[in-house]
Amino acid sequence: MADIVVDRRRGARRARWLAEVGWKYPLALVVIFLATFPLLYVVSVAVAQNSTLTGSTRLFGSFSTANFVALGETSFWTWCLNTIIIGSATAVGSVLMGAAAAYAFSRFQFRGRRFALTSLLIVQMFPQMLAFVAIYLLLLTIGDVIPALGINSKLALIAVYLGGALGSNTFLMYGFFNTIPKSLDEAAKIDGATHSQIYWGIILRLVTPILAVVGLLSFIGTFGDFILARIILTQESSWTLAVGMYQWVASELNANWGLFTAGSVIASLPILILFFALQKYIVGGLTAGSVKG
Repeated sequence: MADIVVDRRRGARRARWLAEVGWKYPLALVVIFLATFPLLYVVSVAVAQNSTLTGSTRLFGSFSTANFVALGETSFWTWCLNTIIIGSATAVGSVLMGAAAAYAFSRFQFRGRRFALTSLLIVQMFPQMLAFVAIYLLLLTIGDVIPALGINSKLALIAVYLGGALGSNTFLMYGFFNTIPKSLDEAAKIDGATHSQIYWGIILRLVTPILAVVGLLSFIGTFGDFILARIILTQESSWTLAVGMYQWVASELNANWGLFTAGSVIASLPILILFFALQKYIVGGLTAGSVKG
């Protein structure tokens, strides 16, 4: 009788474990498989001898570095350098501009403050697709006066990226800045610190997580952007990776998927390096500003 009772209790505990926890393990395995299989497939095609997306029936059936060697015969490294320059400049600019705007909205009371915040929010509601024609025409006109800010200018593309990201970055940082007690500013003022010293020496050091998050998101967003880069950059020497690599697979009959996947593998390395370098800031930077302000 005692054995029957023990077996029932074990069965009840097992059923409760399966209902509360056990089902998560198969689900986690499915999610991991769905996340890793496309990556493994891309790497497999990149190192295959005869690379096609549909012609390979098994992963890593052959190994060859021909696709990676062939990248040197193209403008891939020029595109890679262009992308890194544009992405880095946009990330740094987004951090500086967003932090300055968020600090002003968080710390100062001025006429039109609420209206400006509301305007930034409303502007972000409209999809960026609506502005492509206007941006193109605007750069055409500006290029007649200032060629460095016209069509086929990397500086112009950076300026467009910075303008488009200012609103969202300001709101993202604004909530984080509000978590920093204003008593720190007041104590620093009593000690004789100026607004500049408070901003650069105290506040920015305390909001490092959100600065890292904004910089990372800005870099990733510009690194993989295709539409704006395709519209503004018209010459092959100025293309980014997204625009240049698209040309390899734009033709359905002559698509070079081996070259494309090899380039994709190499192009992912800067983002991976940056992600792992800033990983400790990401969780705190995304969540700290969501409970205050």
